[in-house]
Amino acid sequence: MPMTPRGRPRSFDRDAVLQQAMRMFWERGYESTSLADLTSATGLKPPSLYAAFGSKEGLFREAVELYTRTDGALTGTALDGGPTAREAVGRMLRENACGYTEDGRPPGCMIVLAATTCAAENESVRQLLADTRADTLRSIRARLERGVADGDLPAGTDTGQLADFYGTVLFGLSIRARDGASREALLRVADSAMHAWDALTGGTGPAAPDD
Repeated sequence: MPMTPRGRPRSFDRDAVLQQAMRMFWERGYESTSLADLTSATGLKPPSLYAAFGSKEGLFREAVELYTRTDGALTGTALDGGPTAREAVGRMLRENACGYTEDGRPPGCMIVLAATTCAAENESVRQLLADTRADTLRSIRARLERGVADGDLPAGTDTGQLADFYGTVLFGLSIRARDGASREALLRVADSAMHAWDALTGGTGPAAPDD
């Protein structure tokens, strides 16, 4: 006799549900996304949604993890791929400027925009995104410190201050994209930020290449 499977199999594609929820949170923000919005976007009834993810915040946290692995992975890829610290940071700014204004995607960055302010009961959500942005700053700083070790940044460079500056530019590009700034405008900002490199580091050399 065939064995009867234990438990009830999932009747939905979890990855597809997360993708739809991620887009909804990205477009509207955490607090402005209602349970009705989520059930409409995912096709799940509230009991199924809660059974799968525990809560709206649980769903949001998984959506953030998905974003950082997919649409939000541009920063890490650029920092890892640039042969020098200068080129890596330049690529980070330019590639995100393009990603933030890509057709068919919500403008800007979900990690910057989804919960800049929250009611007291949602402070853990705001803190999650603040911590994720802090991780981005640490990644930028780590790439700069590698540049010092490799000799393409001067010894004694304040990598913390430099990471704060370029991280703030990066986050600002996201806000400008959500406000409707064009790709060309964001790329000009990115290029202007890279023109400040020598003044900030005391170094010399060509600007980051246009991609």
